[in-house]
Amino acid sequence: MTIAHHTLEVIGTIHSPYRQKFAIPRQPGLVTAATATIELHGAYAHPDCVRGLAEFSHIWVLFLFHQTIAGGWKPLVRPPRLGGDVKKGVFASRATYRPNGIGMSVLQLKQIESDSDGTRIIVQGADLVDGTPIIDIKPYLPYSDALPMATGGYADSRPQTELTTRFSDVAQAQLAQFAPAYPQLAELIDQVLRQDPRPAYKRSDLKNKTYGMNLFDLNIKWQVIGTENHVISITKDF
Repeated sequence: MTIAHHTLEVIGTIHSPYRQKFAIPRQPGLVTAATATIELHGAYAHPDCVRGLAEFSHIWVLFLFHQTIAGGWKPLVRPPRLGGDVKKGVFASRATYRPNGIGMSVLQLKQIESDSDGTRIIVQGADLVDGTPIIDIKPYLPYSDALPMATGGYADSRPQTELTTRFSDVAQAQLAQFAPAYPQLAELIDQVLRQDPRPAYKRSDLKNKTYGMNLFDLNIKWQVIGTENHVISITKDF
């Protein structure tokens, strides 16, 4: 029997530091300072739905690429890992433009909260934009999900850069100002920038262009000078 169409139920929403696609790490777990909260909805927020889940250290989170799903899909994509100028098949990539717009991430489970307001799952290492619809959660099973002998094709190793991060005097003062609300802000900014979120075709740009990204309700501006991310300012994004 062939199922041509099936309606997916959104079970929750994730609240993360990433307010836009730009600067989101390209894989989960690369930015460990990124803590996020999955808020379950309706009947899925009943404590029975997460009974026993806290026994697992990590979970699979399945979600919708809601910001790109309307754009359809393409048979060939340009993975950023290959510099953005080499084409691979969509099924040989984790591109967001997919036939069904479904993504998946393994996230570290930090805590589960259930009270009169519902159920929330706190996770670490998130790579999802704020407001992403969640469609399923499954426990991560080390004996079957971790395969030491597996090969990863063109993405066989963890992405690394030689970039370091330095905060200007102004940025350091602003970090101190926002520290009570965002205690891991400096670490979060550093880890995100070390992933070099710039488009691949701009990484050789020597004009010291100023870039901006949003984390929480903050706007961070920085320049890449040589192998250093120079954070210029951190301000409220009104």
